[in-house]
Amino acid sequence: MTNEPPQGLPRYRVLTGADDAAFCYRVSEALDLGYQLHGGPAVTYDQERVIVAQAMVWLASPEDLTTEPR
Repeated sequence: MTNEPPQGLPRYRVLTGADDAAFCYRVSEALDLGYQLHGGPAVTYDQERVIVAQAMVWLASPEDLTTEPR
């Protein structure tokens, strides 16, 4: 894995959308690129459909896994 995400993408992303196959494919594509899930998904309902959000992070090195404050 390189230090920077591909295609000029940011290191931190939040994917949002309807809870459907297209959203699942977007998350899967980000995982395939090398992003990792950051926490669990957020879910809400807008009276018409279920909306989900998933944070994704690009970890440049093992040091990024530290839980100690910087």
